[in-house]
Order: sequence, then structure tokens, then C-alpha cells
Amino acid sequence: MSPKPAGGTVPPMGATNVTWHHGEVSREERERALGHRAACVWLTGLSGSGKSTLARRVEKRLVERGALAYVLDGDNLRHGLNADLGFGPEARKENVRRVGEVARLMVDAGVIVLSAFISPYRADRDGVRALFEDGRFVEVWVSTPLEVCERRDPKGLYARARKGEIADFTGISAPYEAPASPELEVDTSQDDLDACAARVVEALEARGLLRA
Repeated sequence: MSPKPAGGTVPPMGATNVTWHHGEVSREERERALGHRAACVWLTGLSGSGKSTLARRVEKRLVERGALAYVLDGDNLRHGLNADLGFGPEARKENVRRVGEVARLMVDAGVIVLSAFISPYRADRDGVRALFEDGRFVEVWVSTPLEVCERRDPKGLYARARKGEIADFTGISAPYEAPASPELEVDTSQDDLDACAARVVEALEARGLLRA
């Protein structure tokens, strides 16, 4: 079945004339055509942990085997959909909420969505999980240690945060709440990119989302 609106979702501006419209093609029909089940793979971790790089390697592996996969990258969405949001707690919450709703629509379309976001607050990630049926949300904690992420510092953000030039920077001046029970944990400082990507793909196979 295609998803229905999440419980408690409020229509825009409290409107009472907004309803959820179901199409003539179900998600199951799309999945049969594609040859795999749809899901949201949510990669969370510190800046520099390797989330986006890992998501793109997994995307490549999935597409090479004929799956419909797409990466929702945190930086990319802040160029458009979330360009109006800052980085304080409330803005981060809204950032994750919007991405969760986009991912939900893409899963309805039959896509394996790879969402790569710091998403530092556990409650926000749990809110996204609640949008999906059991088994359709796979949380991947990219647990690369802070000292490794800071040593990498590909964008120079940690150095600026240490100087006080960036406020609310996760891991330095803002908290990161690690997942309590993720479906998978990988550490890109311990395993290379291909090994981490293989583990993500294996996790999808183990859950019956992909044919092994």
C-alpha cells in the first residue's frame, strides 16, 4: 500500500480542505516493476565522518545492480529546499522534518533513498523513522570519532568552529546524540569505503529489501 499521511500531520495553515490523494499505481506495483523494495537509508554522523561519500558509493553499487537509488545530501538540499534554514536547534529540527517528508514520498515512488545528514538529535531522527512502516527505515550510524573527523576537516569547518567563527557546530559547540539502536554502525576510520558500502548493501539484503 502507498503511505497515508503520518499521524498528527497538520495541513498547511490548519486548512481543513486538504486531503491525501492516492494514485492508481501502488508502491507494491512499482516495486514489482523495479525488482526491489523501497526504503529510506538514513546515514547520521558528525561532519567529516564520511556520510555523503559512503551514501554515494552505496548509490553507485545499487544502481550498478539495477536498483533505483538516490542520495539526498544535506549540503545539496540547503542550496534549495532548505536554503532558508539556519543551524540552530529549531532550524535543524525543521531541516530533518522536511527531508523526512521528501524521503517518504520517494519511498512511495519505489526508490531506495540514501539520506546523508548530520541530524544530531535523536528525537528528530525518531520522528522521521515514525513516517515509515517497520522495515522501511534503516538507520546507519557513521560513528567515525570526532578526533578523526576534525583531523580530516575537509571544509575547514572544525578549525573555524574552534575559533568561534561558527556557532552551533555539532561536536564542538552543539551536541550530537548518537543513535541508541541503529540498524547498522560503520566507522570509516576502521574500514575502507568499499567495505563500509558492502556492509550497507548487505544490511538491505538481510532485511529483504534487495535480492541477495
